[in-house]
Amino acid sequence: MTPEPTRLAYLDAMGLTAWVARYQLPNARETEACNWPEPVPEERPQPGAKGLHALLDDMPASAGGGDTSPGATEQAAVTDASSAVQAPAPQAPAGPRKARALLGDIVPDADDGAATAPTAMPAEDEAEEGAEPLRFGCQVACLDGRWLLLVARDEPLGPLHQRLLLNILTGAGVRPSQRPVFDSLAWPLEEGLPVRRPLDEARQGLKAFVAGRARRGWAPERVLVFGRQEALMQALAPSDATDNSAQPPRSQTLALPLWQGPGLDELLAGDGVGAEAKRRLWSQIGEWQAQWSDGTRGDGAGGDGARVDGARDDSDGA
Repeated sequence: MTPEPTRLAYLDAMGLTAWVARYQLPNARETEACNWPEPVPEERPQPGAKGLHALLDDMPASAGGGDTSPGATEQAAVTDASSAVQAPAPQAPAGPRKARALLGDIVPDADDGAATAPTAMPAEDEAEEGAEPLRFGCQVACLDGRWLLLVARDEPLGPLHQRLLLNILTGAGVRPSQRPVFDSLAWPLEEGLPVRRPLDEARQGLKAFVAGRARRGWAPERVLVFGRQEALMQALAPSDATDNSAQPPRSQTLALPLWQGPGLDELLAGDGVGAEAKRRLWSQIGEWQAQWSDGTRGDGAGGDGARVDGARDDSDGA
């Protein structure tokens, strides 16, 4: 059992107040006497001139039997003080150690101050601290969890855009079992956050967005991008495909084959712009049916072609 003085000392160290009954209750054990000497805190030397004079007063007389008269003692004190003034004082470092030194706790030296000085950050990190984030917006969907669709536009798709997109897929022989449901992705996700490496952070954010949809059954095999945003393409990091290479470009961020074509608004435009965009589109999607059929999921059955427009086919009227 812990003795009472030890228990009270533990409580006092924890900052808890021990209460003792003023009167002895009936049938209660008599309170033990707690009259032990309290520890006296050690006095610290006073800083400044007061501490110097206190040390001089406490110095014992020299063993050589020198003059101890009041005049001689005062003259010696003045001599010591003048020599102390002439000697160069060590420069105390800035910060909490300087404050502690002034309070008489420690006297830091130059080496200790240099060791505790904060290390300067590299100039590259300081330059990137106030960088602007990479900004892009797109609508994202996944066809049967296999083909990732990115429409480079900030606003959600309207009925005309969705009908045009379904006509494009059906005309290319890509027949998903369900209509694609688009989610909006805007980067940065939140304004006001510190940015150090805008491009790397945008790529990591896009990669995390796609990986987070795996719980919905997304397992993309390739990426289809309609429209072009420079910031979005930088985030996708397309590889450069040579003319002699049969391999299509790949997104280095998502590690998937990448296709990029005209935007939906461009396909719906008039004055011959939409017709020219549709002709370019038809020349690029000829292999979609075979690629969709080669997948492990979806029916992928090819069928009759469909018109690539939102309302009527004007590709021949360019």
